[in-house]
Amino acid sequence: MKIKQFGNISEQFSNFENAKVVILPVPFEAGNNWIKGADKGPEALIEASASMHLYDIQSDFEVFRTGIHTAEAIKEGKSHEKMVKEVEARTTQLLKKRKFPVIIGGEHSTGIGSMKACADYYKDKDFCVLQLGAHANQRQTYNGSAYHHSCVMARASEVAPVLQVGIRSMSSEERDNIKPDRMFYAHNILDSSNKTWMYDFLNKLNKHVYISIDLDVFEPSIMPATANPEPGGLGWYQVLDVLHTVSQKSTIVGFDVTGLCPIKYNKAPNLLAARLVYQVLNFRFSGLIK
Repeated sequence: MKIKQFGNISEQFSNFENAKVVILPVPFEAGNNWIKGADKGPEALIEASASMHLYDIQSDFEVFRTGIHTAEAIKEGKSHEKMVKEVEARTTQLLKKRKFPVIIGGEHSTGIGSMKACADYYKDKDFCVLQLGAHANQRQTYNGSAYHHSCVMARASEVAPVLQVGIRSMSSEERDNIKPDRMFYAHNILDSSNKTWMYDFLNKLNKHVYISIDLDVFEPSIMPATANPEPGGLGWYQVLDVLHTVSQKSTIVGFDVTGLCPIKYNKAPNLLAARLVYQVLNFRFSGLIK
């Protein structure tokens, strides 16, 4: 069966050998999410991407021309541990072939393997992991698993320095695990009188950055289709401003976008998620911010 290509991009620009970017769908959901359906997220995102205009106004660029290939999805659907190992192995293969990896989840845990692979590949090259999300996800284990989505950033912090942006929900256990100077809370970002948070954030960025984006970083009014929505999130242009600025300061080496739980009669969130993937790629490869 022919694999649907992100953006409905033609064979000329989606051929694996010539593509700079490879999108790896991971339709995995095994955690105890409040709202179910994250395993349907990658398919819905790719379907919505076919409706996008592929010209980006802000960068005056069409990143699809650099080549974007959508690979066969990882089908592991029950074991967190097996899924993480498979994502790590596939991401490592892509990095060795000098491809830029993009993981489309599934629940947030689908990004653990790609974080580990990038951390290993760039271990001697001033590397960090940046999370944009609502939840700290710093538990050591949850429901008997160290790879549950509640443990994602605890696993990331074992392999690289971690920065977290947009956080507005955590447990007392996580409060004791976090590094306060590397946590940028949503309420501080949204405080118009706080003029210094971006400066502080940028000063902590490393040269090479892997970005993990849980879609619940957004305000639920524009992104209601997530597994665990939290009030008080960031707006579209606020998130883009962070991603813009990161792309100017550092080299983005890969990223994941996770947590989309499609809503049957509201497909706007699917398009937001698809546009976000494409926007990050434009920022990464255009080299031009207007």
